Amino acid sequence: MVAGAHGVARPTCHPACRAALNRSFGFDFAGPNPKVGGVSSSNYRVRRATLDDIGQLTALWQSMQYPTDDLAKRVTEFQVAEGADGKVLGALGLQIAQRQGLIHNEAFTDFALAEQLRPLLWDRVHSVATNHGLVRVWTQEQAPFWTHCGLQRADAAGLEKLPASWRGPSSAWLTLKLKEDVETVMSLDKEFALFMQSEKQRTEQVFRRARLMKTMVTLLALGLLIAVVGWAVWLVMRNPQLLPR
Repeated sequence: MVAGAHGVARPTCHPACRAALNRSFGFDFAGPNPKVGGVSSSNYRVRRATLDDIGQLTALWQSMQYPTDDLAKRVTEFQVAEGADGKVLGALGLQIAQRQGLIHNEAFTDFALAEQLRPLLWDRVHSVATNHGLVRVWTQEQAPFWTHCGLQRADAAGLEKLPASWRGPSSAWLTLKLKEDVETVMSLDKEFALFMQSEKQRTEQVFRRARLMKTMVTLLALGLLIAVVGWAVWLVMRNPQLLPR
């Protein structure tokens, strides 16, 4: 049910998820190790899968009864967690389509390690999604961990945003919004542009009224001045004695 994504950058785990998991599991996440290019803890390292991992991943996928031939063609979309000896202990895929991500096909050699490896794999996948500018991630994984990390069950309106290539008979989707949808951003930009245009027109109307008022006041003052001067001339003509000798 997957297709590939590639390229990663510095991992940045969701802060709320990190805090919740630290409280739940009693361990801390280590920061990125620049020498190895992956997320590291004292016992595990998480990195992007390479072609050299196909052998171990194939065995892992077979144990989970996943479609190994299909997944092997998309190996570079997976993030893997390995032990200190370099053995792959877990893997998680992220498919990208229409600026959305599908978290899929998690697998572990021993599910007793899942509580320790899931947070590290999620930290890495979240970083990949962020660096690719994804607006939303989806999954049909059912472990409680995913709801603890903020993914929520998608309602009918939310499912309309699901890329058509991922849709199927099942509606048991969890989703997490990472940033505003492109359509929403464009709509807000359009609304803001209309608002600014409306404000510009309103401002121009205020200035026109102000100029008209200024003109009227000037004409009124000029008329009053002419009236006063006329009245003074008339008064002097009627009463010449008012003029100084």
